[in-house]
Parts: sequence; structure tokens; C-alpha cells
Amino acid sequence: MKSGTIVFIHGMYMNSLCWEHWESYFQKNGFKTLAPDWPGRDQSIESLRKNYLNSQLGELTLSKIIEHYTNILEKLDEKPIIIGHSMGGLVVQLLHQKDLAAAGVAIDSAAPMGVFSTKWSFLKANWAHITPFVSQSRPIVMTFERFQYAFVNGLPMEEQRSAYDRYVVPESRRVPRESLTAKVDFKKQKPPLLLVAGSADNIIPASLNKSNYNKYKSSSSVTSFNEFPGRTHYIIGQKGWEEVAGYVNDWLNKNQK
Repeated sequence: MKSGTIVFIHGMYMNSLCWEHWESYFQKNGFKTLAPDWPGRDQSIESLRKNYLNSQLGELTLSKIIEHYTNILEKLDEKPIIIGHSMGGLVVQLLHQKDLAAAGVAIDSAAPMGVFSTKWSFLKANWAHITPFVSQSRPIVMTFERFQYAFVNGLPMEEQRSAYDRYVVPESRRVPRESLTAKVDFKKQKPPLLLVAGSADNIIPASLNKSNYNKYKSSSSVTSFNEFPGRTHYIIGQKGWEEVAGYVNDWLNKNQK
């Protein structure tokens, strides 16, 4: 069993609390873990919801997030494994090509420039935060109804409500808009990378994840893909998340440098 340090990177509408179960799981499997928040996100869920109309959140960009995690990774004693979910998955892809990690895992990764989907579920789930008809500086609140469609579609109502109440926070509109122009060099040599998808994901369809993965086929670096049946965008917290974490752990044991 290999070990090392894992840095978890959360996605949009959440903070590092969403990794609470994964941190415990990988610590029990011999890893040290860190789950740094995005800039300004290191507060309680209640505080983030109450005080969301502030300039810091309104001005947060993907570039600032990349810079934030770059500084964190560069200060570590060893190259860590980086695991990200959703927009955090795209952050993993962007950091990965900077040779800052020993291995990477991008779960339900937001797509970089050049990877797109025309599926209705993708357009419907993403429209609220990329619409050009609202000021970029005004943060967006994820309603429960939108969360139901984008993150937890088809799950029991109790599980949907529990996830929303515990994890969901307002978000910057600038982050997803900038992701549309985020460039990944798919041909560049890189450490091993695993992309994970959920077949029931509405906001980042499995087909979009597969297209993302296919872009790496011209590279000789180790790149893997796995789709989990019945998993929504809430794949890291959805009942049965241990199966996904176990798959990631096994993959790391086989491929970690």
C-alpha cells in the first residue's frame, strides 16, 4: 500500500467540508490529507450563506483559485496527490500540467476549453451561473430546486435535503465563466491522471467526462477513465461513496509515482 499526502480540492457551491468522509477514509488508508478552501471559503456554511453579497466572492475567479492552490502545493515537502471534484476537477487538470503533483484524480470534472456538451441537462444545469444577463460581480445562490436537478437528481428526498443543508453555499459567477477559456495541454507529459464520471450526472454528463478523457489519448502519459452507474454529481457524498473512494485508492496504489 502506497502513501503520501493528498490535497482535496472542492468545487463550486461548496467548501472543504464536502470532503469530510473522504479525508477520514484516506487517512485510514495511510495517507496524510489536506483540504484547503478556495479563497474566502474558510468559514462556516451558515456564515457563507449569510454574508455572500460581498466583493470578495463576487470577484473570485478561476485564476485566483489556481494561484491559491499553486502556492499551497509549492510549499509542501513532497509532490502530493491532488483530488478534485467538479470545478475542483478542472483545477486538478490545470495544476497537473504544471508538474505540481505525483498523481491526479478529477471527479466529474468541469470541462476545459475545447470540450463541450450540447446535452440539454448540461445546458439547463449550468445556465444559471453562466447567463450573460446578470452582472458577473453578483454572486449566485443555489436554490434547493436547482440543487435537486444539478447535483442530486433521483436520490431519496431525505438525502437531497441533508446534502443541501450541510454543504451548499453561494458562488461566484466569474469562476464558471472563466473556465470556458481554461486551456489544458492534453499532449504534455504528466503524472498519472484518473478521470471519474457518474452516469446520472446532469451538470457534468458522463459523456462530457469521456470527451475530456479522450483528449488525452495523444499523450503517452498514464490516463484512466471510469464511469460509475447511477452516480449523480453528488458522487463524493452520495450513499455508497465508499465504492468510488475505494476505486480511487486502488488506482493510486497501482499508478502513483
